[in-house]
Amino acid sequence: MRAFVVIASLAVHLAGMAGAQQPVTRADGLGIVEAYFAEDADVYPHRVLGDIREKLALSARDHEGRFHNVRLYLRGNRRTVFEDIAPRLADVTGDGLNDIVVVESDPQKGASLAVYGLQQGRLTKVGATPHICSRFRWLAPAAIADLNGDGITDIAYVETPHLGKILRVWSWIDGDLTEIANLKGVTNHRIGDEVIWGGLRDCGEGPEIVLANAGFHSLVAVGFNGPDLSERPLGIRANATGFDRAMSCG
Repeated sequence: MRAFVVIASLAVHLAGMAGAQQPVTRADGLGIVEAYFAEDADVYPHRVLGDIREKLALSARDHEGRFHNVRLYLRGNRRTVFEDIAPRLADVTGDGLNDIVVVESDPQKGASLAVYGLQQGRLTKVGATPHICSRFRWLAPAAIADLNGDGITDIAYVETPHLGKILRVWSWIDGDLTEIANLKGVTNHRIGDEVIWGGLRDCGEGPEIVLANAGFHSLVAVGFNGPDLSERPLGIRANATGFDRAMSCG
């Protein structure tokens, strides 16, 4: 498994759909156990992910074998798309069921991190972060885990990894995503890369997120120090070999 996977238990496979191969995410447990994007589109010419096109549909299978599909429709003259590499599966809401975490982009308001879960047997958007508020502004997911030890699942992403380079951590509180911490000066993606680099690791001292520094020269590990995030340099170069080494606690 390459170093850009953001959840340690994530299993990504390929499935043939409409003549193309799409990454399929699978997980154990209850709720959603398989998810993938479908319907390549050419309606949001950002191309931040290189040759990976935006998608219009999200398909999933739950633990009872039922299939679900969400398709993003036109809203006025706007077409929201999935601008992501692959869905992520984790119990975000704390109900014991796997949810799906994806990046959605609005052609006027930019990207948002969305959570889809099962409600009354249907796959429904149950929460989302605010859009970044500008066209072609994107976010790159970094980790999904209980990052601060409070028993609640957190989701971390780098907002505008090519510009602002801000790590933001959100937690599921009172039925919605609430930002609990942020840290400036880190990134996990370069324009045109078809991978999101780094991700979650635990080398015996608690969960950390492996990221590059702002210049994408060297790697840092970011974790909670009390209520705040702190980073420490790893002394490793920011390249494919370096990320693999850092993710394996080398």
